[in-house]
Amino acid sequence: MVNMIPKGPEEEMGEQLLEEVIGKGGYNGKGKKYAVLLCAEDSEYVKKKYGGYFGVFVRMLREEGELWSVFRVAGNEFPDEKEIESYDGFVITGSCNDAHSNELWICKLLALLKNLDSLKKKVLGICFGHQILGRSLGGKTGRASSGWDIGLRTIHISQSTSKGLSNLKIPSTLDIIECHRDEVLELPSKVEVIARSNKTSIEMFKYGDHMMGIQGHPEYNKDILVHLIDRLLQKDFIEGTYANELRAKYMESREPDKEAWRKLCVGFLKGRL
Repeated sequence: MVNMIPKGPEEEMGEQLLEEVIGKGGYNGKGKKYAVLLCAEDSEYVKKKYGGYFGVFVRMLREEGELWSVFRVAGNEFPDEKEIESYDGFVITGSCNDAHSNELWICKLLALLKNLDSLKKKVLGICFGHQILGRSLGGKTGRASSGWDIGLRTIHISQSTSKGLSNLKIPSTLDIIECHRDEVLELPSKVEVIARSNKTSIEMFKYGDHMMGIQGHPEYNKDILVHLIDRLLQKDFIEGTYANELRAKYMESREPDKEAWRKLCVGFLKGRL
């Protein structure tokens, strides 16, 4: 586990950026504490330019006076019981792994999420995080029948949820970057589906006031997605022709609604929805 306390200007790159990405203000020992459960290995490109995916999430979610930490759960690094109690919320990241897998670290993550549920800790799941969170709540995950969804997607937030977001001035339709071939297929009745798209029937869900999943990537920008397309090609997840089509299509597309997504994610984690 790494605690990140700011040490200097944000424009520094690499390892220094990872320490400084938290920004100014520091941690006074009294502010709230949050942790990123990192479910993927950082590429050298993302580490150098953004301070890793931890840096990407902290840039989007951190507010002054908060302490943010990272647990590299895909590397079998998990918080212990004492550490869990000290945190106000957790964010589960994306991953190249399958949420329906029974790898050891994934089974340990499922156990952790069930514990966080019993403690009513705030948990935000993104992409793989959305899927594994849904599975921990009794849902079913697997390959999407429609195949890969990579690029910009418009999602439609349910009317009841949209009304609850009116104070944040978040519209009922939002564009988000997607990059997945798995999805949440089913959820138990106790879990509320709060957003859909023409590609994926469960784009967002919410359980109580403490757990929320988002299938898309509110933290991504165009640069990260183009880099990720290259990585998927290198790992033979997608073919070259498809990768070229995706690059051309996305470079011509509009930008995602990043600020609205930031407000929504911060509002959920900080109990403002």
